[in-house]
Parts: sequence; structure tokens; C-alpha cells
Amino acid sequence: MNGAKLRESEVDHGVEENRPSRTLIYLFKDQNWRFVLAFIFFCIKHSPVWLIPLLTANIVDILVTHQPIRNLYISIAILLFVTVNNWPFNILYVRFQSRAIREVENKLRSALVERMQQLSMGFYLRTNAGILQTKIVRDVENIEQMVRNLSDGGFVAINGIVGTLVITAIKVPVFLPFFFLLGPIVAIFVAGVRRKLNIRNDEFRAEIESMSGRVNEMTTLMPITRAHGLEKWALEVMSNSFTNVRRAGLNLDSFNAKFGAMAWVLLQFANVTCLAVSGYCAYSHKAGVTTGDVVLLTSLFSQLTGSLTLMFSLMPQISRGFTSIKSIGEVLNSPDLEHNDGKLKMSEITGVVVFEKVTFTYPGVTNAAINDVSVSANPGEMIALVGPSGAGKSTFINLLIGFLPPQAGRILIDGHDTAEYDLRTIRRFISVVPQESVLIDGTVFENVSYGLHGVSQERMRAALVAANAWGFVSELPYGVETIIGERGARISGGQKQRLAIARALIRDPQILILDEATSALDSESEKEIQKAFVTLMANRTTFVVAHRLSTVQKADVILVLDRGKVVERGQHSDLSHAGGVYQRLFEAQTFNGESNR
Repeated sequence: MNGAKLRESEVDHGVEENRPSRTLIYLFKDQNWRFVLAFIFFCIKHSPVWLIPLLTANIVDILVTHQPIRNLYISIAILLFVTVNNWPFNILYVRFQSRAIREVENKLRSALVERMQQLSMGFYLRTNAGILQTKIVRDVENIEQMVRNLSDGGFVAINGIVGTLVITAIKVPVFLPFFFLLGPIVAIFVAGVRRKLNIRNDEFRAEIESMSGRVNEMTTLMPITRAHGLEKWALEVMSNSFTNVRRAGLNLDSFNAKFGAMAWVLLQFANVTCLAVSGYCAYSHKAGVTTGDVVLLTSLFSQLTGSLTLMFSLMPQISRGFTSIKSIGEVLNSPDLEHNDGKLKMSEITGVVVFEKVTFTYPGVTNAAINDVSVSANPGEMIALVGPSGAGKSTFINLLIGFLPPQAGRILIDGHDTAEYDLRTIRRFISVVPQESVLIDGTVFENVSYGLHGVSQERMRAALVAANAWGFVSELPYGVETIIGERGARISGGQKQRLAIARALIRDPQILILDEATSALDSESEKEIQKAFVTLMANRTTFVVAHRLSTVQKADVILVLDRGKVVERGQHSDLSHAGGVYQRLFEAQTFNGESNR
């Protein structure tokens, strides 16, 4: 399967967040052959770990029993051969292991991004963007690290355990019960100590992170602290944080001293026990144990306990990886999708928009955000949406774009029910200027032409001029090729908004949505934009959301929303004297404007 593309059926059915081990097998099903080869190469490159004790024991027996010198040379030659083999086979192992892991890592991230493009906007209204970023970055990384550690550590442990038991069974089978009994006991104890040590490490790390946060707060609030004479209070806060770090550090050090040494002593005691028992057997000529076997058994026992301990130490990493599988499954298996596949496609529109008794209520909320709203708009008309906060203006726009589906009623474009059409094909004819401009860390040209290809300089300049942005763009150091920084950090708020307007206009939409599009502009710039809008709105259906009523006074129809309902509709000249919601809003803004002069 192509790593950059994941079929929808596989996304739907391949990841089972409640069965992480099964999901893991599914994710790597196309990489099985690579892992098989990687395991074979690993066994070859890792063979010196259990062959060296065997060859060393053989050399000791050759020396002790004065066997022919030729046997010594042969053993040394084999020893050198298996040692040198580690280099090429390690390269092959890493090549196949890394390719398998990176393919799945790329596949997972591609699947997450693809699914995020399919999820409804309702999902994003409920989900924090930082959480989604964590799923793509950290959760996939956790899975990658788990698989890498499982292959590295798991292969080491499997080789160590199997190699030890096989060689012992062949060379000194009488010691197998000893290994089976004492080895796991030691490994379980050491693993338990390491687990407790990890807990102490986590506690210490948490205190360090807390202290780091306090330091960040202190430096950020330094002007306020100094301005209000709070230096002593700030020192006390930091002193408490430092005390907590010291306490956690002492606890960690004390635990290391006690249990770390205890684990080491137990391991050495077990090794000494193995040495003593095997040494006694060799000295007494019992069980057929030779001097070389003593060396072999002590080395193999140490390897066995180390391998078992390693297996137990992998459990926390497996737990983190399984948690991350569950986390990405929440996205990949989310049923909250915008279903467009198989629907009719809209190739062109004129811009006739009709809302027929549309109602929408957000989950968990009693009152409808939009309640039985009917509206019609034709090309060339400007429809303004005004009303107090929470009246339903943003919900109306989200319904129009298709981010939210009507729960009752219909939305028609050019007489076609949008529920029957692929919304992606409709949105190609819609441009939106949001209340808060969203810009990328790139050039002016890249921001305005975002998602478009082959945009000419003339077309770019025309859009910037129409948005009243050409004046400041032409004065930038590199004009349209000037990098404006992350989120447009190098330009003002009004300049950001004008670029967002230019980005909408360069697409030459049939339906234009201005969601507080001029809110960040000063009065002079707003007047220039309003002049440009007269030409730009010609033959386009324009919806304008505004709190500042001066921007909607020339609208063909003003819809006054209150608690999800259209309570008034008409033109400014009529509504400003109708004694309703619009007149109260207009008079309040007029009074505030005059009092501030």
C-alpha cells in the first residue's frame, strides 16, 4: 500500500483502538517480510553474544586439557569471524527494520491528515487543535518508538533467552532447572525495582516541569511584578518550587541508593550462586561440568537474567504505545464525517441562495442556534446579518458554507438542495473572509494565492489593489515576495485583514462571505474597502456579518437575528426607525461614537 495514501475502508476498519495489539499487527501487515528479514539479520549479527561464551568456554577447555593447538586456532578464527559479521548484518538489520517502521509512521500520519480533511467542522468545534497536533506528532512518535524498542529490545531478549536455553540444553542440560527457577525470580525483582525507579523519575520530572513553568511565568510577569512591588512574593513562589524540586530529587537519590544497590547485589548474588554451583560441580567432577562450562554457565546466566529484565522493562513503553493507538483511533474511527463521496457535483453556480425553514441545534443545547429561518438572496445582492452576540450569525454562515448540516429545512443554491451535492464542489465558488485572518509563515504572494496554481503577477496585483492592500505591500522590502512571519507577525492587524480579503477576492467567487471582514481596519481604510466592495459585489451574492452597523447601511437586506430567529428584516432606512432591535443597536453605536469624539 502506498504510504502517502490510505483507503477509506482501511481507515474505517483497520484501526481498533480497543484492541491495540490487533491494530499493531494490522498496521504492519504489509511490512511482515521486512521484519522477518530484519529478525534473521539481527539473529546473525547478535549471534556473537551467545557464541562468544561458548567459544570462550571451548578455548578454556582446550587450554586446560592441552588439546592440539590447531583446535585453539580454529576456535579463535570462528570467534573473529562471528565478531566481524556483526558489522554488515547490523547494517542490513537496521535498513529493513527502519524502512518498515518509517513506512508505517508515514502511513499513519497520512491517514490522520486525510481523515481530518473528511471530518465535519462540528468535530473541530468540539476538539482542541493542540490535541489533534499531538495525535499527528507525539502519538505517532510513541507508536514508532514502541515498535523500535520492541524490535531492538525484544529481539535482544528473545535471542538471549533462546540462545541461553538452547546452548545450556546442549552443553550442560542438568543446569536447565536452575536457570528456569532462579533466572525469572531475579528478573522480576529487578524489573519491579526499575518500575518504582521510573515512578520516582516521573515525579522528579514533573517537579522540574512545574518549576520551568514557574520560571516562565516569572519572566513573563516581570513588568507587572516590578510595577506593583511584588518581588518578595515572586521570590517566595520560586523558593517553594525549588524546595519541591529538591525534595523530589532527594527522594529519587535515596531510592537509587537503596534499591539500585539492592538490585545490583541480588544480580551479583545470583551470578555468584551460579558460579559457586557450577564451580563445585566442575571441581567434584559431577554432572559432567568442565572448567570451560563454568565460564559458559556464568556468562549465560547473566545473559538470561539481563534478557528477562529487558523484557519486563519494555512494558511501560508498550503501554504508552497502546495508549497512543487508542488516541489516533479516536480520529480515524470518528463517525463525525462530512459525506461527499458519490454525491452530485456542481460545475458552476450563479449564486442564488435560499434558506427554507432552516433549523439547527448544537448537541447538548436546548435552544436552537438557528430556528425556522427562511431567507433568499440573488446575485448582486448584499445580505447583512446583525444582532447581539449569540444571536446565531456565525451558525448561519457555517450552515451556508456547509460546515453544519440543517436538522430541519433545506438550503438551496441555484435551486439545488446542497444536501444532495458534494459540498467540496460548491465551496469552490465561495470565498470567506473570517473575523480573524489566518496567515501562514510565507510571502505575501503565497498567502494571497494559497491553494491556487499559476497565479500571474497581474492577477495578484489586481486582488491586492481591490482589497486596498497594494499600498502597503508595494512598500515592503521585497513587495509580494516579502515573508510576513508566522500568523503575519511582521504586519499590522489591519494589513493582515486586507491580505485575507485579497485572498478571497483572487478566487473570483460567486458567493462572498465577509465575517467581520473590516473589524480590524481603521476608519479611513474601512472607507476605502467599502468603495472597493461596490465594484466587487457586482453580480456576486454577498453575505456580511457585522457588529459595526456603519458597514451594512447600504445592504439590500438586513437580517436582524436574535436567539436564532429573524426578528427583523429590511433596509437601514426602515429598520433604524422601526423601534426594534436594530434601532437600539444603531442608536447605541451612534451614541458611543459621538461621545468618543
